[in-house]
Amino acid sequence: MLRTRFWLVLVMGLLGLTLGARESKAQLIVEQPKGNEPVKVAANLGHPVLLADHSGRTFLKIGFNAMAPEQSARRAPINVAIVLDRSASMAGERIEKAKQAAAMVIDRLTPDDVVSVVAYNETVSVLVPATPARNPAELSGEVAAIQAEGTTALFAGVSKGAHEVRKYVEQNRVNRIVLLSDGMANVGPSSSGELAELGQALAKQGISVTTIGLGEDYNEDLMVALARASDGNHGYARSADDLDRIFRLEFASQAAVVARDVRVSVHLAPGMRAVRVLGRDAEVTDSAVAARINELYPNQERYLLLEVELAAGGAGQQREVASVDVRYIDPLTRSTRTLSSKVDVSFVKSTAEVESHLNRDVMATGATLVANEANKQAVLLRDQGKTDDAVALLEKNAVFLEQKAREYGSDRLRKDAELNRQQKQQLPAPNWNDSRKSMRKKQFQYDFAPAEL
Repeated sequence: MLRTRFWLVLVMGLLGLTLGARESKAQLIVEQPKGNEPVKVAANLGHPVLLADHSGRTFLKIGFNAMAPEQSARRAPINVAIVLDRSASMAGERIEKAKQAAAMVIDRLTPDDVVSVVAYNETVSVLVPATPARNPAELSGEVAAIQAEGTTALFAGVSKGAHEVRKYVEQNRVNRIVLLSDGMANVGPSSSGELAELGQALAKQGISVTTIGLGEDYNEDLMVALARASDGNHGYARSADDLDRIFRLEFASQAAVVARDVRVSVHLAPGMRAVRVLGRDAEVTDSAVAARINELYPNQERYLLLEVELAAGGAGQQREVASVDVRYIDPLTRSTRTLSSKVDVSFVKSTAEVESHLNRDVMATGATLVANEANKQAVLLRDQGKTDDAVALLEKNAVFLEQKAREYGSDRLRKDAELNRQQKQQLPAPNWNDSRKSMRKKQFQYDFAPAEL
């Protein structure tokens, strides 16, 4: 199932953000910027050097690093809809903790920010229509009045939140829906496909959805599909006590956005061919790839990964593989910026020289993504009742990761192998909801490298 002659590239970035005190109103403690350009782009091949007169496939990673603004810099304004599940299963500590977390977010907004609050069960109520956050205490009072009862019209709740966000959608704003649910969508559209379509539509409007699942009864496939399709974040709160931490991290990611609506165009040179894109959705033809990344955060790398087929070249020859054009919105300056890069491949006679130029970091992160695809297959097998097959696949995955860890000198791959073996032990449990949710969250993170919740 795993093809070791090819490698997939994934960089997992963890967002380390620190909120200031309440009076600082979302001021982040960040590093100083490096240079004038807030975003750097780099295109790298797994095999920048190939054996002469041989064609082959490898992977092209286009990585984006956003530089943190100066500590005194004014952050981009936020336009956020907080969409809370108020169905009967949220009664008690869950709804109280959810209301406290929502109030915490509201309290950290500034008058330049816009907030709306939507609560849903079988019906949807707009408790706070989209409004500038000039009176946090009054807005938090509306949240405090939420009571839990009824069933779950999740699709309608997100749709109403989107309606409120659209009232203030602007290029310089961070436009976000934060959805919290502890259960299944049992009123209205309720499939992962329907929620993914909604997420895709919102992404085209510049709106992302962060989904937060609470407890062991929510539908993680649905919540991941919505976050993935909109290029948002996803968090798993095992208990109500986790909500404050997750909401803080989510708010920190909103307050730290450096670039929005990143459009990537890759043009393959003659003789070179794009085979596929791994991890995220993209438009792919033989000679071009177009993709979008919703947001970039500081001190974190996000990426686009292509498998490419390279034409042969003679010894000593250098050939262009691709040119990369990037366009994004700088929300602080309200300007559209452009970047470009290119990547070449060289051809040599010596296999030792090919090996010496191998990008081991790219190859190691590529092995992570290969294993991630197998990890998804293991979950599917377990869902189908094929537990023994799922266990065998995770063991094979662990062996693969250990082999690549030795080959590339990667401690990260070694740790991933250990995690696979831990997951293998959890698969046979009759009730594996918690393990399944943790695995799906990790798979989402490896694919998209979103903010860590």
